[in-house]
Amino acid sequence: MDDRTTPPLGSPSGQSLRSALRQARSENAERHDAVDDLRQLETARLEMLEDAIRPIVDEAPEDAEMFDLGITQGERPRLFIDMIAFVDLAGDRRRFRFFQDTRHGRVLIAESESVAQIVTAVTNYVARRLVEREQALASDWRSRSAAADHIKTRAKAEELLRKANPGPEAPPAAPKISWLQAAGNLFGFALMTLGAITLCLFLWLIAQAGWEAWGRAFWEAHFGASPF
Repeated sequence: MDDRTTPPLGSPSGQSLRSALRQARSENAERHDAVDDLRQLETARLEMLEDAIRPIVDEAPEDAEMFDLGITQGERPRLFIDMIAFVDLAGDRRRFRFFQDTRHGRVLIAESESVAQIVTAVTNYVARRLVEREQALASDWRSRSAAADHIKTRAKAEELLRKANPGPEAPPAAPKISWLQAAGNLFGFALMTLGAITLCLFLWLIAQAGWEAWGRAFWEAHFGASPF
């Protein structure tokens, strides 16, 4: 005989799972309601802070497009001042915390329950950011001005060097020769050629006469029969 018995349906042990499930669902709903209530409370406090900060940000120059107030909804709502600074609420939902992201990590700038103190901290932050922007613009302007001055100075120095050390002058262009000059040059060349030929013939005749006068007899007396 089996000693294990199934408890009746209406007994407390038979309904424990369903009771626990209903209890879990009820607690989950209450927890979600509490989380939603806390998130709504945080959002409301951040909206109140945004209303206090907006007039200050609106005083910034119109071309300074670095500030953009806005609340991001998430597990923990945040009020962003710009891309690197924001305000959220601490775990007690009472204290505001003002953070800035830097190259060395996140820095806590201010923490207080007072809206006025956080507004003052944000005002100082906005002022510092505007000063940094002005310095960056001035540095950029000085860099461009220095570059332009450097180019002008270099051009002037090169011009002075060219004047002090002129390069070799270009050779004069060959004069144009007319057809009359060309014909004269050709005629002169022909005369020179004819004169050279005449000189050669004259020398040959002298040599021939000398051979006939005494060269042939000298050759025959010393060397034998004349070659011609």
